[in-house]
Amino acid sequence: MRVMVMTKGTGADESQGQPSQEMFEKMQAYNEQLVKAGILLAGEGLKPSDAGAQVVFTAGETSVVDGPFTESKEIIAGYWIWEVSSLAEAVEWARRCPFDPRYGATQMLEIRPFFDMADFAEVVDSQTLAKGQELIERGDA
Repeated sequence: MRVMVMTKGTGADESQGQPSQEMFEKMQAYNEQLVKAGILLAGEGLKPSDAGAQVVFTAGETSVVDGPFTESKEIIAGYWIWEVSSLAEAVEWARRCPFDPRYGATQMLEIRPFFDMADFAEVVDSQTLAKGQELIERGDA
């Protein structure tokens, strides 16, 4: 099962700055454990929201909001993509993640499984599913 693990904090946390050398080393050691366990497929940190934008779709209208998003309750700060045997295994690995208390009292990891094409078999015809799988395998989706 593939899962995305998102590191989250509040918009106010972004002003805390870059990780320290010590925190970077701790996170690097954690990532090395994930690699050795064979579950890490990808992962990166994200720049603060002031370097980004939100594209908002509301009732047929599209608008763009430039960052920062300091009023947001949760900001995604980074992610991993893991291949695990179960959600329980992902939770166990997530519990080991080192966090830096400088980035606020509450930090969170959200774990979400990816859909497989088979998950749509009851509502999407097999030809469309096959094309979707082909796009994924080619790296176009």
